[in-house]
Amino acid sequence: KKFVFLTYGYREPTQEIMEAWGKWFASIGDKMVDSGNPLGPGREISHSGTKELPLGKESLTGYCIINADSLDEAEKIAKGCPIITSVRVYEAMSM
Repeated sequence: KKFVFLTYGYREPTQEIMEAWGKWFASIGDKMVDSGNPLGPGREISHSGTKELPLGKESLTGYCIINADSLDEAEKIAKGCPIITSVRVYEAMSM
């Protein structure tokens, strides 16, 4: 199964955090599908118009996609992520 990690918030990356980040990626290397990227400012487009989405402590700041056997396993992996303030984990459903 594939799971999408959506990261919220951000901590300025120190050398210590960058080393922890590298170790975290190495520890889940065989489960990584897409290591993702950080996200910058964006826009929300809806039928009622467009709204700017600036970066902030509560904003969506990145994503990655992993393989895991269950939501519980994906949660365990997400708990080790060192650079974000919170992670939302969603199963990517097959169509």
